[in-house]
Amino acid sequence: MGALLATLMPLFPSKEWYFRIFDYPRLQTFFMAGLALLWYVRFFFKRNFRSYLFVSLLVLVIGIQAYKAIPYTILGPTQVLWSEKDPADTTSIGLFICNVLQHNTAYDRVLGRINEYQPDIVITTESDSSWQRGLSSLEARYPHRVAVPLGNTYGMHLYSRLPLADAQVRYLLEPDIPSIRTRVRLRSGEWVHLFIVHPRPPVPGEASDSRERDAEIILVAREARKEKGGVIVAGDFNDVAWSETTELFQEVSGYLDPRLGRGFYNTFHAGVPLFRWPLDHIFHSKHFKLMRMERGGKTGSDHFPVFIRLSYEPEEKEEQEEVKPEEDTEQKANETIQKGKADARNGKE
Repeated sequence: MGALLATLMPLFPSKEWYFRIFDYPRLQTFFMAGLALLWYVRFFFKRNFRSYLFVSLLVLVIGIQAYKAIPYTILGPTQVLWSEKDPADTTSIGLFICNVLQHNTAYDRVLGRINEYQPDIVITTESDSSWQRGLSSLEARYPHRVAVPLGNTYGMHLYSRLPLADAQVRYLLEPDIPSIRTRVRLRSGEWVHLFIVHPRPPVPGEASDSRERDAEIILVAREARKEKGGVIVAGDFNDVAWSETTELFQEVSGYLDPRLGRGFYNTFHAGVPLFRWPLDHIFHSKHFKLMRMERGGKTGSDHFPVFIRLSYEPEEKEEQEEVKPEEDTEQKANETIQKGKADARNGKE
């Protein structure tokens, strides 16, 4: 009955970590329930109430998990259209996002992946002063930078070939959890907005609940949606793509998920194939179309990196429909932010 428990727990509104942790293993629960159903029907099924009830519960689990998973397969509709432009077009922007794992010292492996994809922008999370030194060879090619080297696993760095303006490091809720916002000038001369986040996860040793994480994600959604023109929000959300909070982020911001209809792009855990889910995200406004998206190879971290190349095509933005809010979206957003701010004021871990 573990699969049933793992399916029902995320349905509870509680933000405690022992409820929210079950948001993550949707795929694992789906396959576990499927195998259990086949095993039970083959070896233990009898024509009685107990057997029919057990089979019905397993079918329910499979149905709920499939409902969450199918949008991230080729069976689901895409939110983001493919661009017909050449990747070398001046309106394109390539981003490489990598949670490096702070105590990992395989700097050359990360540099190798960056050389492989040749992105315009490199974003690292969990990068401290050691990582800043380890990646210093990037500085000649990426002259525009924002560095936040912290030793608490929440450091982050932004390296850019493209000019930046109005770059800010903000601590939206917690004094030791930074985020970055900046404007980026494309080779075409147009400016777009970039937000980078890495909130604290709801796991033992980090936070007892998800309220502050959720609040930061929704604060960024509200802030970003005010911007005119193209916006990209990227980073390690410490949340899965199908969670209630990530869905609320999309409803509040209106931004699109290029994974929908294409794949899961599971980035964590790189070392444990059986337990993988998408924690590193790129959302963007409807001004962009997709040119390329890949999960990169291993870098010595517990995360895989992600590379994406987008094309800025504001003249065709009406071809893509932004995510629409529900009737209670603003109420949920307000409650999420208020609860997170209250926890931050009280210093709750």
